[in-house]
Amino acid sequence: MQVPLLVASAGVNVVKGALEARRVRKARKEGGDTEAEGDVLDQHRVHPITLEWRGLECAVRNPKTGHTKELLRGVSGAAKPGRLVAIMGPSGSGKTTLLNALAGQVPRTKGMTLRGAVELNGTPQAASHVKIGYVQQEDLFFSQLTVAETLTMAAQLRFPASTPVEAIEAFVDHLLTRLGLGKSRDTVVGDAKTRGLSGGEKKRLSIACELVGSPSCLFLDEPTSGLDAFQAERVVRTLKALAAQGHTVVCSIHQPRSSIFREFDDLVLMSEGACVYAGPADGAVPHFASLGHACPPSYNPADFFIDLVSIDFTSPETEAATRGRLEALVAGAVDRLSPSRGSLDQRDALVITEGQERPRSGWWRQLRLLFQRSFRQSTRDKATNGARLGSSIGSAVIFGSIFARLGLSQVSIQDRFGLMQVVAVNTAMGSITKTLSVFPKERTIVSRERAKNSYNVAPYFAAKLLAELPIGALFPAAFGAIVYPACGLNARLSRFLRFMGILTAESFASSAIGLTMGSVAPNADTALVLGPLLMVIFIVFGGLYVTEESVPWPLRWVPKVSLIKQAFEALVVNELSGMAFDASRPGDLASGDQALGRRGFDPLALGGARKPVVQLGRILLFNYWMAFHILRAKKPMFQKLEAPAEVGGGKGTGGTGIPIDVVAR
Repeated sequence: MQVPLLVASAGVNVVKGALEARRVRKARKEGGDTEAEGDVLDQHRVHPITLEWRGLECAVRNPKTGHTKELLRGVSGAAKPGRLVAIMGPSGSGKTTLLNALAGQVPRTKGMTLRGAVELNGTPQAASHVKIGYVQQEDLFFSQLTVAETLTMAAQLRFPASTPVEAIEAFVDHLLTRLGLGKSRDTVVGDAKTRGLSGGEKKRLSIACELVGSPSCLFLDEPTSGLDAFQAERVVRTLKALAAQGHTVVCSIHQPRSSIFREFDDLVLMSEGACVYAGPADGAVPHFASLGHACPPSYNPADFFIDLVSIDFTSPETEAATRGRLEALVAGAVDRLSPSRGSLDQRDALVITEGQERPRSGWWRQLRLLFQRSFRQSTRDKATNGARLGSSIGSAVIFGSIFARLGLSQVSIQDRFGLMQVVAVNTAMGSITKTLSVFPKERTIVSRERAKNSYNVAPYFAAKLLAELPIGALFPAAFGAIVYPACGLNARLSRFLRFMGILTAESFASSAIGLTMGSVAPNADTALVLGPLLMVIFIVFGGLYVTEESVPWPLRWVPKVSLIKQAFEALVVNELSGMAFDASRPGDLASGDQALGRRGFDPLALGGARKPVVQLGRILLFNYWMAFHILRAKKPMFQKLEAPAEVGGGKGTGGTGIPIDVVAR
């Protein structure tokens, strides 16, 4: 064994040290046994795990063309604690697919088959409960939370509810120091609108969030992507230190510079889905030299390996030549990483820890924690809130200038209809645009956290809605408070309050529609295309351009689900019912009730406005219900690893006709 049987993370020691004085004081005061208080953190001890994979094959069949694309072809290897393993290869070589297969994170895809054996200390991956951390290539966080708040939230959601606050604080402080984030403790994460962490700091924060669960195996998908050379080297050195502390660390990487390549202990070199080399990183240069491909002196080995195993498609001749070279390299490939079947210490199988099958916090604790996070995110986002507030005030000033002091003339009747339409459209568009630009990204974060069983959908959704109530009501209120008196609308206080209530209800209904569309759309760009398209349809059936009676019967349902139609009807009924206008010529409308009747709206003062408001409430609740169930149904699903056709070592073609020598030696 290269490392002790049980390697305790330094973080646990720090936490227990911080708790020791507390336990002693409590024991002296109460005279009771407080040993159980420290035992609750035992599960955060890091156990050494040897990861072994044999004969991994992955293929995707296109049902339309019948063509099958092979992503992995009989790949074998191993990763051991104390050693940093790099999966390297050109673009499309299969390195990310291999990493995902080892982490059990291959997205479920129609027509895909994934076969092979992945074992953790000799136990099949599906049957083990080893803690695994997976750091994806894109770093996504709640941008308005600080580094310490982000880590503390992750710890509170993943630690047992009985964990003392002091323990969590000590654990977080140690992680910040361990990852070099101490100076950035109170810095917000930031995004494109808010200045925050650098790219390297965000990557280290992603690693820290995974270390909250003290994973025995840590997988990282191209952790240096998008970083400058200095930051990339800092990240890799951090991974090297984690491996030295007992974690089994495996990362995919494209083409590191020489100083970064020297940090790797083991190398798995991939090309065209096949393993070209698996062994110690410092043994790769002699291996390829023995095959007649010597690395030039003072040349970056990583650059040399990528050039060596890449296919040149510039001409049929170069493609044939490079493919022939690759076939020879694959034929001469050896696997120097995999241990023999009997080489694992039998005691290793006993350090498999209990898996986290469900969230560690109860429903109400999840609700409280997630409410705190959502409230901080929504209230601290000054850029977004400032833009929305400025847009609301600016729109109110513009509309107030155009429709200033409407009066009681016959022309003012039509002006009021036009004003209420643009008010309804403006309120709906502002809310749905904000939701569609933010929620798809947040949904991705939530999806990742759900994959780790940090919490359930119901408390997250409830917390989000509750946290956004105050800030969501601010913008329609600011708009209405300006436009109502500026346009000289109905002077009764009760009518003004109903006006504000209708705008607020429409704003929340529009946001609810945005949640539904954001739950369905694959990304924010698609959602931002679909949202305005839907609103255009709602505007056409909004009650001003075509009456509900004129709509063809197959489309009669559209006005009923158009929140703009319902808000417009409620606004004009609230404004016009009971009003008297100047009528000096035959055919003039003497009252607002007559104007409403010509539009097909109920002229009754209260009952006429109540019906569309109730319909707005139905739209709101229906879309909340839809968004919740879509989110719950879209829990991350991963491809099941099927048993290989032949378990054990041996030569195979991987379905390509190219012999692949990947026997575990």
